[in-house]
Amino acid sequence: MIKLSLVGIGSGNPDHLTLQAIRTLESADLILLPRKGDDKTELADLRRMIAQDILQTTPQIVEFDYPVRDAATPKYLDGVNTWHDALAAIWGGLIARHAHPDGHVALMVWGDPSLYDSTLRIADRLTAQGVNIEVSVVPGITSLQMLTAAHAIPLNTLAGAVQITTGRNLRDHGWPAGAETVAIMLDGECSFQHLDLDKYRIWWGAYVGMPIQLLIEGPLVDVHAEIVEARASARAQNGWIMDIYLLRKM
Repeated sequence: MIKLSLVGIGSGNPDHLTLQAIRTLESADLILLPRKGDDKTELADLRRMIAQDILQTTPQIVEFDYPVRDAATPKYLDGVNTWHDALAAIWGGLIARHAHPDGHVALMVWGDPSLYDSTLRIADRLTAQGVNIEVSVVPGITSLQMLTAAHAIPLNTLAGAVQITTGRNLRDHGWPAGAETVAIMLDGECSFQHLDLDKYRIWWGAYVGMPIQLLIEGPLVDVHAEIVEARASARAQNGWIMDIYLLRKM
């Protein structure tokens, strides 16, 4: 049986690698390293730097190109499932060609494999396809942790409820019932603009944990336009952006 380790590597700062992550990567025979296009070379470069400069061993590195998700698919989940099927097929092919039958394969996962990441779901597809693997997870520091640390704020109010959701859900369904604090991930459209702006405070961050980190916070009514402009400018300058934000009732 092949051991497949999904290793969380944090949100862009190699200093945030855990000892467990380093030791797991060092014990791997094969590391699969994704390339996500020319506009996201920094993400692949960080993984390459970890493998070359931090690890004390020299596992085989096999790079592969990420398939592009078809955003034109009418139903969002249909498009995502087709995309995940394509990724599972790529992983399966690489494992079949490069891994020993009882080898150890590792994937470096941005953030944590368990929080708004599909790596575990793709691994499940491999098992369903009959690939003989045992999956393990090494947790990593998440962008949510980095956001609250960067702004030096607690995630929750005293005894208050927190909900983690997506920009799509915020746009489609509004403020979640019963939540005092909402953490928004995977939002490419600045969905906070759909809220009643004078009722909330926002803590926003992009590239959290990286040298190019951007932070803005304040009453949503005062800073929403600044965030929209900063996000668009950073994306244009860097070719990609990863951002996250926390909203709290005022």
